[in-house]
Amino acid sequence: MHRRHLLQLAAGAGTAQLLSAAATSDPSADNEDFWSAIRNEFTTDKTIVNLNNGYASPAPRSVQEALKRYIDYTNIGPYHTMVREMEPRVETARRMVAEAAGVDPETIAITRNSSESLEIAQLGLNLKPGDEVITTNQDYPRMLTTYRQRERRDGIKVKELSFKVPVQSMDDLYNMFEQAVTPRTKVIHFCHITNRTGQIFPVRRICDMAAARGITTIVDGAHAFSQFPFKLSDFNCDFYGVSLHKWTFAPIGTGFLYVRRSRIRDTWALMATDPRQDDDIRKFEEIGTHPVAIHNAICEAIAFNRGIGMERKATRLRFLRDRWAEPLAATPKCSILHNPSREMSCGIGMLAVAGDAAKLVTTLQNKYGIYTALMGHKEYTGIRITPSVYTSLQEIDYFVNAVRTEAPNV
Repeated sequence: MHRRHLLQLAAGAGTAQLLSAAATSDPSADNEDFWSAIRNEFTTDKTIVNLNNGYASPAPRSVQEALKRYIDYTNIGPYHTMVREMEPRVETARRMVAEAAGVDPETIAITRNSSESLEIAQLGLNLKPGDEVITTNQDYPRMLTTYRQRERRDGIKVKELSFKVPVQSMDDLYNMFEQAVTPRTKVIHFCHITNRTGQIFPVRRICDMAAARGITTIVDGAHAFSQFPFKLSDFNCDFYGVSLHKWTFAPIGTGFLYVRRSRIRDTWALMATDPRQDDDIRKFEEIGTHPVAIHNAICEAIAFNRGIGMERKATRLRFLRDRWAEPLAATPKCSILHNPSREMSCGIGMLAVAGDAAKLVTTLQNKYGIYTALMGHKEYTGIRITPSVYTSLQEIDYFVNAVRTEAPNV
C-alpha cells in the first residue's frame, strides 16, 4: 500500500479506519509510508523539531476536532448541554480507558494529570507518625514534595533510594526495594518508567513483594501508559496514576487514577465527598465545576492509539530512540544514560555530554530550532530526548548532526 493510497483512504474514512488499513500493509517500525500518514494527522509546528514530547504531546487532528466540537456544544448551554448531556458521557471515556488498561471501569477515576492522580493516593492514605514511605530520588519532584509535606505535617518518614544510571539489570532495582523494607514500611512508591532516563521498573515483582508484606504500592505511570503495551491487571498494584496528555495524545489536562477496588473505601478523596460515595471511584473526581469537553475527547485519543497498535507504536519509538542514541554513543564527549534493552526502556532516552549540558540545550534551541529537556539531578545531569510517532527520520538525523557539531564546543 503506497502513501497516495493511504491519503485517498484518509479522504473517505476516519483516522482509525485509515490507520488500521495502513497497518495491514507493513507493521514494521521503518515503514515510512505508514508513519508519514501518522505524521499528517498532527498539525505540528514544522519550523521547529520537538524532541520534548515527554512534557506533553500535541494531539492529533481527530482529537483536536472533537475537543472543539464538544467545547462549542458545551458553550451553547452550558447547563443543559454540559451538565445534562455531555457530563454523563465521561462514562464512555472511563470505559475506553479501562479497556485499554485491562481493568474494571469502576476502578478508574478520570483526573487532570498524573500529579493529581498520585496526590489523591499519597494524601488519601491513612498514615501515622513513624510510618515509612520508600521511594527513589529519581521519582517525579512533585511527588517527592508531597511526601515531604506529609513528613512535616503528619510525622511520617520518607526514605529516598538512590540508583546508578544506566541501570544494569531489573534485579538491581528489585533488590534495592526489597532490602530497604523495614517493619515500619507502609508504602512503596515508584515509577513504572522514569521521566528522566526512561528506566522501566519490574512493577509486578515489586508489587508482589510489597503485597506479601502488607505494604501499599503506588505506581507512577505518567509516561508508561500508551508508550508501550501492558495491562494494569498484570501488576497487582494498589494505585496507578497517568497523564493522558503525554503518550496517549489526549487533550492537555487529562489523566486517570486506577485504585484497586478494595482500596476505594479506605482512601480519602482529595476534595471532600459525602459518605454515600465512600465505595464509588467517582468520589476522586469531585473538584467542582470543570470543563467536560476535554474528558470526552479522551475517547478519540484512545481510538487513535488503537488504530496504530501499541506494539507497533512501541517498536517505532524504540527505533527512533536508537537512531539518535547509537551514533551519539560513539561521538566524542557524548554518552548515553539509558539502558537500550527492550525490557529496560522504550521511547525515552537520555544524552549526557562532557561539558555544559545547559549550553548545548540552549544552542540546539536557538541555533537549530531543536527542543529537548535538560534534566538536572544531584547525581547526574542529562538531556532527555523524547521523539513521538510524528517525528521524522530527517528530524532525528538533523538532531544527531547538530549535537555532533556543537558537543565539542560545550
